[in-house]
Amino acid sequence: MWALEMEFLAQRLPMVKWILPQAHFRRVTLSQGQVRPAWFDIASLPPHPNDFDGAGIAGSIHAAEQIILEEVQRGVHPRKIFLVGFSQGAALSLMTGLTTLHDLGGIGSLSGWIPHRIRDHILENSSNLPIFWGLGYSDTEIPFRYALNSVEFLEEQVRIPHSSMTIKEYRDLGHETSDEELIDLADWLEDAMKIAYDSTDSGSS
Repeated sequence: MWALEMEFLAQRLPMVKWILPQAHFRRVTLSQGQVRPAWFDIASLPPHPNDFDGAGIAGSIHAAEQIILEEVQRGVHPRKIFLVGFSQGAALSLMTGLTTLHDLGGIGSLSGWIPHRIRDHILENSSNLPIFWGLGYSDTEIPFRYALNSVEFLEEQVRIPHSSMTIKEYRDLGHETSDEELIDLADWLEDAMKIAYDSTDSGSS
């Protein structure tokens, strides 16, 4: 899974170092308790507002933070680091990127959402982080209106400027990616990275 998507992105952006962490195997309530790769447990789709695997989410955010820290310690400026994910991976990217103390370059969310019970924590951290958000009208797992609630939370409560949010809506897209969405994501990454790299290379804060 994601092999073709990553092949496309790597070809479009050959100068980028791609780090692809793998979710741990865990029992997933939605899958009748079967052990499968997942960033955190989930009981229903769309996710219920009170469905929140605090321990699993905290562990996965910590793992993502460790990757960020390792890159920073290697000398990579935080603004040159972008978090991108699909579904649970998108939720993890959003939760990590919007709560980290590192000044990252941006977040790419494909079919993602922000769990309700972490939102108060996000509100404690002001942010104008650039975000790409792909939404599928035909998504039944993270329905369009459900995902849009997360977007509205960022715009209305976190007050991320409209200019920092790139929202792309895809009429026939379900809980999956499409060539059109990947092209849009690659275009956004290319533009956002240029801004981030120019600001860091010029020495501006």
